[in-house]
Amino acid sequence: MQKLFVTFFYSGLLRPAPGTWGSLAGAIVGVGIYYYIGLETLFMASILLFLASISIIDSYEAKSGTHDDSSIVIDEVAGVWVSISIALSSWEQLGVAEFGWISVILAFVFFRILDITKPSIIGRLDRNLKGGLGVMSDDMVAGLFAGLIAAACAAVWVKAGLPIL
Repeated sequence: MQKLFVTFFYSGLLRPAPGTWGSLAGAIVGVGIYYYIGLETLFMASILLFLASISIIDSYEAKSGTHDDSSIVIDEVAGVWVSISIALSSWEQLGVAEFGWISVILAFVFFRILDITKPSIIGRLDRNLKGGLGVMSDDMVAGLFAGLIAAACAAVWVKAGLPIL
């Protein structure tokens, strides 16, 4: 059951690039949560997932004897949910009635870039924190920054009068 959870329904077992597959699966579920339940729920779900995952990852790593195995993608799911929720909140603040696919795509792309390159504080969190907290923290911060960058891009997109995708 833990493996099902930490691999986000086994999406983390797909190769190559399990983190990207996990992020994509998470983004699809995240858009569904946003569409059917709401933006606030998506954001709160990411926080809840972050908190719940820490101890589950700790237990999983103790049993498997590995740290931050590439198949563990629940951290990518929580991070991409944060990213998408911030990006879509900017879309709503801009007063755009149509669903902002461009925001979702940008949130996903920027999240993957930041998660892979781990610049600045994201890399420090990844290197310095251990266990489930270490696995989850860098992705949550990457999601925060990715969401802010995507929100800024969406604002420029709308202000420039570019077509809504």
